[in-house]
Amino acid sequence: MIQDQLAACGMRSYKGAILVDASPAVLVEKALNANEGHLTSTGALAVNTGRYTGRSPKDRYIVDTPDVHDKIAWGSVNTPFSPEAYAKVKTAVVNYLSVRDLFIVHAIAGADRRWCRKFLVVCERASQALFARQLLVRPSKRQMDNYGIQDFSVLVAPGLKLNPKEYGTHSEAVILINFQDHEILIAGTRYSGEIKKSIFSVMNYLMPTEEGVLPMHCSANMDPNTGETAVFFGLSGTGKTTLSADPQRMLIGDDEHGWGKNSVFNFEGGCYAKAIRISATTEPEIFNAIRFGSICENVVINPVTRKADYFDGSLTENTRAAYPIKYIDNAQVMGQGRYPNVVIFLTCDSFGVLPPISRLTREGAMYHFLSGFTSKVAGTERGVDEPTPTFSTLFGEPFMPLSPLVYSDMFGQKIDRAGTRVYLINTGWTGGPYGTGRRMDLGSTRLMVSAALSGSIEESEFVHDPVFNVDVPQSIEGVDPLVLNPRDTWANKEAYDKTAHALAQMFVDNATEKYPDMADEVRAAGPKPDAILG
Repeated sequence: MIQDQLAACGMRSYKGAILVDASPAVLVEKALNANEGHLTSTGALAVNTGRYTGRSPKDRYIVDTPDVHDKIAWGSVNTPFSPEAYAKVKTAVVNYLSVRDLFIVHAIAGADRRWCRKFLVVCERASQALFARQLLVRPSKRQMDNYGIQDFSVLVAPGLKLNPKEYGTHSEAVILINFQDHEILIAGTRYSGEIKKSIFSVMNYLMPTEEGVLPMHCSANMDPNTGETAVFFGLSGTGKTTLSADPQRMLIGDDEHGWGKNSVFNFEGGCYAKAIRISATTEPEIFNAIRFGSICENVVINPVTRKADYFDGSLTENTRAAYPIKYIDNAQVMGQGRYPNVVIFLTCDSFGVLPPISRLTREGAMYHFLSGFTSKVAGTERGVDEPTPTFSTLFGEPFMPLSPLVYSDMFGQKIDRAGTRVYLINTGWTGGPYGTGRRMDLGSTRLMVSAALSGSIEESEFVHDPVFNVDVPQSIEGVDPLVLNPRDTWANKEAYDKTAHALAQMFVDNATEKYPDMADEVRAAGPKPDAILG
């Protein structure tokens, strides 16, 4: 069967050894023998991804085939790549891998089997095979017996450096998604996040078009007593993984989910957490999950003690830890929950003017879902060295191939049908902008999240913020009331007003430019830069 599966992705002859679905212990051993990394004091495999320590958006393309040409939202994010150029890259990748020892992983994306897809991941590095094995859903014995030909193939060749002039790529690295041929090609980069996010992009195309499922760049957890589920949207670095790893709730997943009929399900079987500055005190669930079978990417390790220094960002701020979800003590290992009672949008406001928590109407929720305002934090992408304000559609624009309105309309319908409450939480700055103010206290944010999840927040008095057009609670148990109203935290109120109006105008300008067809009632629910404060 493996021969047929390899033939399906163009690999009909190969000279090297092939290791299929090896255990974590074997893959770790193979990685160590090949000098791909070394063990830490807790038993995790530490690897250095070299030049590429984050995603490389300019190197990612979608092949412009007739079946997707009129469906993809082409632009600076979804960049087209010709089928002819793809064929040339494919030949180079297949020729490269065919003369090397290969590690093959049979995996599934989608914990709910009604909507899952089968992915065959072919790697030249044992450490990346371990990553794929731990991050994706493992097929059961019954599923393996009936696996057949994969739905998608992922060919990973980090050692292949392409000549941009010869292959029409942006650099020596390339990430190509071909929906017609059901293939993903990754070459020239050892950053394993490209594997994960390419598969996510595929699911984000297939789920709405073929299954009526809303794909979400979010974490999700559930109340073990009531079964009530919450999802957390946010770009990398806004707190998705940290805030969803709550010891009082069961973790469904930390990054990629689908909202189907009456259910939320994880696309993955593992977590890919930012590791910078974590500790056993601040993030015990993640800290304790970094053990044998886990992978540390670009974390500085003491060469003598082999202890990880999670506070050292000299290699990158985007240090990562990958581990199976079962390493979280309170994980919902089946990766499923019922429809969400609460949706939380996490934003990292580097201007320091958004309220730390506010309540959104249905139309306001659709507006902020489309806007996806946040700040890219250092290291998440190449070239990002400090917080950079950005609008990332759907809190995951780099991974959404279809028109944003397709996803936002589905979102509005689902929260309407489920009666879901939606809140916007700012995990960014307070008391001033980046460089002047301070980052929001994690303990206070956790209390706000808990109040939103329990519903106790609704017992508070709410005051309408006229500029950001949101309702702000005036009291949350354990949280300093001063913090809840950001204007009160600024020494210079005129500076706050000026900054708040400027950010509100950025929202308006972004919506005007990107979404000319946005429904009038949704547009009216957005910020109002002309509103009067004070």
